[in-house]
Amino acid sequence: MSFFLSQDVLLSEKLLEIIYIIMGAVAVYTGIKNARDKENPTPLGTAIFWCALGIVMMFGRWIPPMIDGVLVIIMTLPPIFKKVNKGKENAPTEVFTKKMADKIGMKIFIPALSMGIFAIIFAVFTNLGALVGVGVGVLVAIVILMVYSHSNKPIVFLDDAERMLSTVGPLSMLPMLLASLGAIFTAAGVGEVISDLVAKVIPKGNVNLGIIVFAIGMMLFTMIMGNAFAAITVMTVGIGAPFVLAYGADPVLIGMIALTCGYCGTLCTPMAANFNIVPVAMLEMKDRFGVIKNQAVLAVIFLVFQICYMILFK
Repeated sequence: MSFFLSQDVLLSEKLLEIIYIIMGAVAVYTGIKNARDKENPTPLGTAIFWCALGIVMMFGRWIPPMIDGVLVIIMTLPPIFKKVNKGKENAPTEVFTKKMADKIGMKIFIPALSMGIFAIIFAVFTNLGALVGVGVGVLVAIVILMVYSHSNKPIVFLDDAERMLSTVGPLSMLPMLLASLGAIFTAAGVGEVISDLVAKVIPKGNVNLGIIVFAIGMMLFTMIMGNAFAAITVMTVGIGAPFVLAYGADPVLIGMIALTCGYCGTLCTPMAANFNIVPVAMLEMKDRFGVIKNQAVLAVIFLVFQICYMILFK
């Protein structure tokens, strides 16, 4: 059994490597295309950012750490000096979009649905993980879209990916950076510092109060980090384990619901760029915080419900 598990792990790692290589290649393509785009006001800075990012994503695990670090520093300079912009946008015309919408109809949702389906299949029935399933689902979605229309050549998907990256810009890096920051905080002992501070507030053995502080802490720390997965390790070490789990609470229930409490913070923070800022950019909304404003009240309602659920069924 251990042999098969180890083989699955190796296969999962290989598939993830392929996914990252593809993502890196798209980033490099974005850089090269913008470098040659005369309508881009800062072609050099844009090319440096995307190409450096692409190289790190494709070859980061094989490149010496020092060179990786230099590339990351180089990558951050163009955004700091506001030298990353998008150039000419070759989006489909409104007439073409309407024509294809009328032709395909509701079947257009099948490719998107395939990504979720494959993520669930790979998470539940294999040891390869949901992320690999999403990657496979994307490939299946591409095939389906090519069946829908023979005009959907590989270059079409590459150009669409480039247009999306150029629209989002450096913000596309934020989720990855924040997730890394969570690991750094945990390794640096931030959880222990939080634990010492909370010990002065929560009476020893008061599990219900511990749950409330844990849940609110997950929401607030996620708002700071922008990523519930980055917050859960720090907050579990600092609050969840010593003030809730140590007194007999169900670790499966508490861990699962605490993570969703973090998602309430995701709904309320611009740091969760892929959820709250990217839609603003892509939909060209006038109010930069329009998405967050429409989610904040629901986030608070969800948080209160989840706190009550943990207290009742702990």
